[in-house]
Amino acid sequence: MDNEKMQINFAPGQTTAEVIIREGGATKQLDPKAPVKTEIVGTIGTILEYLKKRVNSGQFKQNECFISVDRESVKMTLTINESNAYKRGTVVSKLQYTPQFVKFGINTDKVWTPAELGLFFKMNRTFFPDRKDNMELVSRLMNFNGTVQANIDRDIKMNGSRTDNFAQVVNSNLPESFTLCIPIFKGLQPETLEVETFAQIDGRDVHFVLMSPGAQATLEDIRDKVLDEELAEIREVAPEIAIIEV
Repeated sequence: MDNEKMQINFAPGQTTAEVIIREGGATKQLDPKAPVKTEIVGTIGTILEYLKKRVNSGQFKQNECFISVDRESVKMTLTINESNAYKRGTVVSKLQYTPQFVKFGINTDKVWTPAELGLFFKMNRTFFPDRKDNMELVSRLMNFNGTVQANIDRDIKMNGSRTDNFAQVVNSNLPESFTLCIPIFKGLQPETLEVETFAQIDGRDVHFVLMSPGAQATLEDIRDKVLDEELAEIREVAPEIAIIEV
C-alpha cells in the first residue's frame, strides 16, 4: 500500500471526506454444520403434542415418518425424516412411574429396616389419606426392634420356639396393609392403593418389602388404554403417518 496511489472523486460542492483504509483478509466464514437432530423423550402425550405443533410446519412430510408401538414397554416412538441421515429425528411417548412412587420401592426388591421405613413414612406423610394412621404406623415401626426383642426373650423362656415366636411378633406388631393416595404414572391422576407389608426374617433381624397388587393391576388396566387413546388422536392430526406395532 505504501507505493500505491488512490484517486478519490468528490461529489459536486464537496471539498473534504474521511477515508478509512482496512487491511487484512476477509472475515472467515463459519464451517457449515449438519442440522441438529430431534431427540425427545417424554411422558404419554408427547408425540401427540409434538405433531400438533409441527405437522404443517414444513419440518417433515407425513409419508416420510412412522410410529412404532411397543405395548409391552408401554412406549411408542415417532421417527421423522426416516430416509434422511442428517434430518432424521425421534420423539418418544412413554408411560413412566413418578419419582414419588419409585421411592416407596413398591413391587420391587427394595428392603427396609423398620427404622428406615418408619422415618421414610414420616417424611412422606402427604401420601397417606389419614394422618392418624400414618402417625401410628410410624410409631410402631420406630419402636419395632425393642418390641420384638422383648417378646422374643419372653417367649423363648416359655417354650424355646424362637423362630415361631419371632414370626408371631412380626405379624402382630404391624398392620397387614395400609393405604396410600399417590400418583403412580407421570401425567396421570393419583391413585388410591392398598399396600401390603411382608417381613423377611433372618435370626433376630427383620426387613420389610412393600407389595401392592393394586398398583400392578393399574398398570395392566391402563397399558393399552393410554396408548390407544393417543394413537386415535394422532390419526386425526396426522393420518398419513404409518403406525407399526412391534
